Amino acid sequence: MDELNEFFKGKKIAYFSMEMGLQNEIPTYSGGLGILAGDVIRASADLGIPLVGVTLVSRKGHFAQHLDEKGRQSEDEQKWSPEDYIKLLPAEVTVRIQQRDVRVRAWLYEHKSLTEELIPVILLDTDVDGNSPEDRGITDYLYGGDSRYRLKQEIILGIGGAKMLDKLGLHMSKYHMNEGHSSLLTMELLRRNEMDPGRVKELCVFTTHTPVASGHDRFSYDLVRELIEGEQEIGALRKYGGEDELNMTVLALNLSDYINGVAKRHREISEKMFPGYKFRSITNGVHSYTWVCSHFRVLYDRHIPGWANEPELLVRVKNVPGDEIWDAHKNAKKELIDHVNMKKGIGMDHDTLTIGFARRMAEYKRPAFIFSDLKRLMKVNEAGKIQLIFAGKAHPADTRGKEIIEEIFGYIEDLKDTIKIAFLENYDMDLALKMVSGVDVWLNTPKRPFEASGTSGMKAAHNGVVNLSVPDGWWIEGCVAGVTGYSIGAGIDPDSSPEEIERIERDDLYNKLEYIIIPKYYDRRDEWIAIMRNSVEMIAYYFNCHRMMRRYVTEAYL
Repeated sequence: MDELNEFFKGKKIAYFSMEMGLQNEIPTYSGGLGILAGDVIRASADLGIPLVGVTLVSRKGHFAQHLDEKGRQSEDEQKWSPEDYIKLLPAEVTVRIQQRDVRVRAWLYEHKSLTEELIPVILLDTDVDGNSPEDRGITDYLYGGDSRYRLKQEIILGIGGAKMLDKLGLHMSKYHMNEGHSSLLTMELLRRNEMDPGRVKELCVFTTHTPVASGHDRFSYDLVRELIEGEQEIGALRKYGGEDELNMTVLALNLSDYINGVAKRHREISEKMFPGYKFRSITNGVHSYTWVCSHFRVLYDRHIPGWANEPELLVRVKNVPGDEIWDAHKNAKKELIDHVNMKKGIGMDHDTLTIGFARRMAEYKRPAFIFSDLKRLMKVNEAGKIQLIFAGKAHPADTRGKEIIEEIFGYIEDLKDTIKIAFLENYDMDLALKMVSGVDVWLNTPKRPFEASGTSGMKAAHNGVVNLSVPDGWWIEGCVAGVTGYSIGAGIDPDSSPEEIERIERDDLYNKLEYIIIPKYYDRRDEWIAIMRNSVEMIAYYFNCHRMMRRYVTEAYL
């Protein structure tokens, strides 16, 4: 334990997240929530925030995506060997599940920042000698299995995580729950504090990330009683987590003093979803150094020394010559297009306006929205050639998400003689960086108000890529129309019917592409580069994790 002492001294903030994107080769993340958590670790190290991450080891990952020629998705395990990347700690705790003791051990991941600050991340693991085969697999699959499997994981994460921090001799000033998956940690804190909710609330911070009802975990009390024993515990769960079913978000809401959404609009939506609770808002950000490609790193190093540790300095990009911005972008774009051509062999062009769409393939994100009217899309392409690059996984249980991927493959086939379109499989951190830096336009078309924040567009802006997005989540705050990018369907009457809203958005998308974006990209390059520069100057300087974490420190942690 001696090696832990230097950075385990003093009071710490525990940051709990079911998923955490620490690096590309460690598949303990599935999407935006996990990538944000990884960025929190990285920014906290840069800023010297005394934070400790807690997550699951997810030995078999989320899943590796395979797509056949029709776009039909199949899934494989993402097995990885923890010992290749992290250290096993000599600490073990037990957690009661289904009337038996489950042994939990911990692995240590150490993130060291450019400033030489160290942030530890504890990865919990039940693959321990002495556990039953069933219990050894609890921490295998990220978001795998049924409700029983999920609740077992959340018991390990929340209760097991709190116990492990105590076992390691850490003294916590706050417990920050990144979504409700870890909210059972409040039960452990209640036990330690004589079931006093006031004392527990003083310790807890809760961030919710989704305005989609299905994103909030709920469990029947029949299942809860099967897995969690003790009338006092069940009584507390009913009292704080819901009388009819255990709602993990409600449990966190009732036992946290500081509660926030991840964008200003998300705060408003959250208060409507959960009436009676007062939410704050801290708009998400991204870790600038991680999400700036090598070509722009060199550019920023040359003109804006110190930007990596102080991303607010990116406001000085106004002094960077436009031809150097364009050259950096061309190099990033070449890398992406060469990668696509190597993978797909479709002969994409380096000079054609390239539109990117990459995120989880879920129906509310409307990945195929740009194909809503193929005649209009063909007309757009006649105004100026376009090419499209897609990536993203559908959850194994999301039948509709899988169907959308197949539909996109159908459009690829239908349009192959006119518009070059690629769908890249197995979206991960490395591919994400290639895409957010290599496309010309970053497209986002969620059905509002279901985009809580979104961060991929922030990453694109860090690389001078122009956003074209529905005004939802962070983009409501980030878009200055025609200056930092473009909105799709801004100013729609919120009382309009869903069909009318979709019609207006569809028309606006095609009109923006045909009459504004294409002419500016091909014929008025100086104006296009000005928007690229504005994306960095007015978006990247603010929508970063350093700003976000400073606000968490001053508003939630202190």
